Amino acid sequence: MLFCDIGNSNANFLEDHKYFTLSIEQFLEYKSEQKIFYINVNENLKNHLKARKNFIDLEPFFVFDTIYQGLGIDRIAACYTIDDGVIVDAGSAITIDIIANSIHLGGFILPGITNFRKIYAYISPRLKYEFNTQVSFDAFPQKTKDALSYGVFKSIYLLIKDTAQNKKLYFTGGDGQFLANYFDNAIYDKLLVFRGMKKIIQENPNLLI
Repeated sequence: MLFCDIGNSNANFLEDHKYFTLSIEQFLEYKSEQKIFYINVNENLKNHLKARKNFIDLEPFFVFDTIYQGLGIDRIAACYTIDDGVIVDAGSAITIDIIANSIHLGGFILPGITNFRKIYAYISPRLKYEFNTQVSFDAFPQKTKDALSYGVFKSIYLLIKDTAQNKKLYFTGGDGQFLANYFDNAIYDKLLVFRGMKKIIQENPNLLI
């Protein structure tokens, strides 16, 4: 089976145990004859996908207990196999969702780490730095590069820590592994969204016909 998780910057694929990523430009040129099960949050690709008869949209099959209005299908899929915990998907945006007894309690959104860097550069060229991923939280920064890094990483860390309390943390997304390193009770799962998609196939085996 071939699964595809389409975002605003990339399309991630999983075929059996093979994982690969295409840029959106590459994805538009991608061709396959086999059935592809997908979720999509990229509004610009909706018509393109509808025209591809071998692409099967899994979004209508998700049954998810939440009162959150407008919850993205990527967030739903990431949460779909978790009964209790906090799910952090760290990509172009960082989404944090809380699940208890298989019920979605809510969540919030931050800019992704790359977009924090773009925000600083937009404010002033003097704030255009690569972040120091080794910056210490134990001492106040003494140079601008560290000050920017400290401000971003510690604010993300404290928000997640305050939200999680004693709950288990599940990280996914491109920066998920980096952020997971800050926490003792964290699990990094690169394929978390795909596990949600696979669960939909298990619940709806007729999709394979």
